[in-house]
Amino acid sequence: MKLSITGSSGFVGQNLLNYLQDFSIHKIDRLQLNNPKIQQFNNSEAIIHLAGKAHDLKKTSNPEEYYQVNFELTKKLYDVFLKSDAKKFIFISSVKAAVDSVENILTEDHQPKPKTDYGKSKLMAEQYIQSLELPEGKSYYILRPCMIHGPGNKGNLNLLYKFVQKGIPYPLAAFDNKRSFLSVENLCFVIKRILEKEIPSGVYNVSDDEALSTNEVVEILANSSGKKAKLWKIPSKLISGIARLGNVLRLPLNSERLQKLTESYVVSNAKIKTALGVELPKTTLEGLTITAKSFNSQ
Repeated sequence: MKLSITGSSGFVGQNLLNYLQDFSIHKIDRLQLNNPKIQQFNNSEAIIHLAGKAHDLKKTSNPEEYYQVNFELTKKLYDVFLKSDAKKFIFISSVKAAVDSVENILTEDHQPKPKTDYGKSKLMAEQYIQSLELPEGKSYYILRPCMIHGPGNKGNLNLLYKFVQKGIPYPLAAFDNKRSFLSVENLCFVIKRILEKEIPSGVYNVSDDEALSTNEVVEILANSSGKKAKLWKIPSKLISGIARLGNVLRLPLNSERLQKLTESYVVSNAKIKTALGVELPKTTLEGLTITAKSFNSQ
């Protein structure tokens, strides 16, 4: 099997390349998105489109960059795919293409209403892919992962881990939440199964099975290195005020990061598991423990 992959140098890309090395993948072409050509995809079984402009919590990015990278380049790549010999197109979108906050459980039936330029640009790419007629023998898979973690992760989990290792108490324990996570190994497993099996084209959420509170995550991060989690239940109104100050002074804790750390965001993975007929290889606890131990070895 020959694959063509964009974004292979990123966090998910590096983990996917390592994962696929253990399986019968004959050749992997690492694509540059600047000017994709049909010839690049001929003889490829599938295109895995990982490249994209990530959500910038510091709000320093030009909003137009999201649309140029996440929409325009995806559009150009998909147009070439439709004319090429490749059979499958796997696009890594995001749950943020659906909604920024979830009251109950997010399923694929939820009417998309993204509020950020990141989410809007991802949704535009999804809608473009869905709007075009598929030639016979071709299929597309729009994967919407939630917060991805694993070896090499540099996001909020890494920040939490550093707090725990320094013995700094977690001050947001008063916030009661549940949120879904996604082990990068589970994401790689899903991608590999899509390559192996014929399932209907469409949009699929991807997450681990269990949703955890941030307090539970802090405990997992602490336990991974033999420490005891320190959880402080400081009044939530006081913390929110500090976060608003962080917006102005550019502190590590700002309103958006506070929301990401304390909001509930539960994602259903039932559709993709049913379509593939599988159980995921890693539980939420196992995946987060692997991630935590990778931080410990850095």
